[in-house]
Amino acid sequence: MSENQVIVWESREVGVLLALVGGFLESYTYLLHGGVFANAQTGNMVLLTLSLAHQEWGQVFYYLVPILSFFIGAAVTEVLKLQKRWHEAVIGVEIVLLFFIGFYPLTAPSLMVNLVISFICSMQVSTFRKIQGAAYATTFCTGNLRSAAQSWMDYYLFKNETEKAKGHNYLLIISSFCFGAFMGAILIPFLKTWTVWICCLMLIRVFFKIRKR
Repeated sequence: MSENQVIVWESREVGVLLALVGGFLESYTYLLHGGVFANAQTGNMVLLTLSLAHQEWGQVFYYLVPILSFFIGAAVTEVLKLQKRWHEAVIGVEIVLLFFIGFYPLTAPSLMVNLVISFICSMQVSTFRKIQGAAYATTFCTGNLRSAAQSWMDYYLFKNETEKAKGHNYLLIISSFCFGAFMGAILIPFLKTWTVWICCLMLIRVFFKIRKR
């Protein structure tokens, strides 16, 4: 499938920009807000269970909040799908929330930022689920890594050119995610909490690209 035949929100450019944002936000929460990864919730679920086992109720609350925020983000996305141009609505919400996060003082509790970013990442991963027709994720890479291995092996074993193209796309998204995290690590020491506005700029590009479809 050529790029010209792809639905705009499944294009490589949109996928790359969203993966850059995903990686960037991982660095942002890890380096500035408590050394946590707010993009995915598997780790939080494990830590929640361990806290329950040790009856550490404060920690239970700490891990439960982002999990619920992620859940609510997915639910809100389903409501937005009732709108005609819901892809733009999701990106718009992301831009606004991240813009205000840029003003959040580092002296304030990190839980609020991690909660909002969990919500944002849930909306993003629930909305942008395919690149050129193949399932992927932009806020974490485990599934992309597995899919990349599967596609490349299908190509080498069966000479399936379609799988080769998928493999290229998955590696592109994984590389973009990692580069986003790298950019965050380089820029955060200089720009501190304002660094998140770089994500806003990338999302604005996505917004106008899908807006003019």
